[in-house]
Amino acid sequence: MAPSSTADPLAPLVSLPGVTDAVARVRDALVAVHNHPANRRGFPANAAESALRGARASAAIDGAPLNTDDLVSDPVLAGAVRVADEHARLVPVWKAAPLQALARLHVLAAADLVPVADHADSLGRPRPGTSDRLSLLADLVTGGTRVPAPVLVAVVHGELLALAPFGTADGVVARAAARLAATASGLDVKSLAVPEVGHLRRLAEYRSAATAFAGGGADGVGAWLLHCCAQWEAGAAEATSIASSRS
Repeated sequence: MAPSSTADPLAPLVSLPGVTDAVARVRDALVAVHNHPANRRGFPANAAESALRGARASAAIDGAPLNTDDLVSDPVLAGAVRVADEHARLVPVWKAAPLQALARLHVLAAADLVPVADHADSLGRPRPGTSDRLSLLADLVTGGTRVPAPVLVAVVHGELLALAPFGTADGVVARAAARLAATASGLDVKSLAVPEVGHLRRLAEYRSAATAFAGGGADGVGAWLLHCCAQWEAGAAEATSIASSRS
């Protein structure tokens, strides 16, 4: 997956069956959301609602309660909410130093999952043996590929799930990193979509597609890309419902 001066390492993924059409649908759906009247004049409030719904869904994927007004009693949910609150501040960090952004995501997501005595040694520190693949991913994020943004976003998400670089809160970190990649790339520059809701609603498919991506075969990678694109479409529909409720 390492970038080279002669070839884009992710370029072959665009040729996988169905990917080009799926990418086009995602882009169209997100353009429509950004053009919604409520998002032209009042998008910060809608983005905040998207962030909260995304945090709830992301935490629920990893076992946190979904329907609760208490955002701090469950450690996974509390971490996901902290991550969501930091999103805007981490976008420029992601663009310049994605590994630093990932470390910060983990500090936020896992603070209540790691004993306080172990915080200094565990939070934000990738497990041994993961640094090379993380560096390759960072190279892609910072210019090592020119594939369409939905493909890069899916690769960031899938690679972090497969690598599980921190050993705790890796799912929340992976989904938050996908959001950062979408915002930083301009795919969802206002961070309005809620793809996490789609992943949660199709949880068995999400898990099987992630496992297939980790296996590395063309069919498995293609299935993951199509799953992710479909959930960004679903996330755009969720964003439209948020905007319409505020119109």
